[in-house]
Amino acid sequence: MTKVRVACIQTDICLCHKEKNVKNAIYMVRQAISEGAEVIVLPEVFSTGFCYDHISGSSESPEGPTLKILSDLTKESNCVIISSIIEKEQSMEEEKYFNLGFCLDTGVVTGTYRKTHLFMREKQYFTPGSMIVPISLQSKDLVIGLQICYELRFPEVARKLSLMGADILVTVAEFPKPRKELWQTLVRARAIENQIPHIACNRTGSDPDSSFFGSSMIVDASGEVKKEAGEEESILIYDIDTAQTSDVRETITVLKDLRTDIY
Repeated sequence: MTKVRVACIQTDICLCHKEKNVKNAIYMVRQAISEGAEVIVLPEVFSTGFCYDHISGSSESPEGPTLKILSDLTKESNCVIISSIIEKEQSMEEEKYFNLGFCLDTGVVTGTYRKTHLFMREKQYFTPGSMIVPISLQSKDLVIGLQICYELRFPEVARKLSLMGADILVTVAEFPKPRKELWQTLVRARAIENQIPHIACNRTGSDPDSSFFGSSMIVDASGEVKKEAGEEESILIYDIDTAQTSDVRETITVLKDLRTDIY
């Protein structure tokens, strides 16, 4: 597969109001599907925001209702949806919570990723994940490299995903004001240094602690910004040509020239 139509959906998120957020996301996902989108990305913890005060009630397992609703939609529409939710893992001894990235592919959870680098207040509530592995789609000849928000600051994450065969880098985020220029720079840098298309999906709106600038982006393998949102809710649609990645990597052989013997 060389060309795939992707959609980056920038939503506002009403803190702790899962039903409202999921309903809004589904409405916008259906709009993207009507425009032919095959791979659709939503912001980080799109269904609840960082609902720390009611984390037990807002969290769920990958088999819970939120992923079931979205999974049914991917089956009905033959598409892929990528985002993250607050995951609860229950054992006899304790409850653990994770920022769980997920990839739903035509009715199936094809892969999950527990955020490995936790940012500030997240450390009080979440357990970090312990594995960085790309996700292979079952309906398309594509491999997704999924990272979550703060991990944009760690070039090692994107580099590992790229070296492990990711075709498209995806970042789901709640990147707040005033760090818009930082976001734009990091999003492009991760694409440029790995010569990989990058879908970076941020939220907009505000919660009691932060406000968000949006600026979701789709960047090609050369680092050129192909689509960028403003601060409003939006849907970015773009046809990514994965064949361009090979051309870019053959022109400037960054990955071949890595000196793994000295770093």
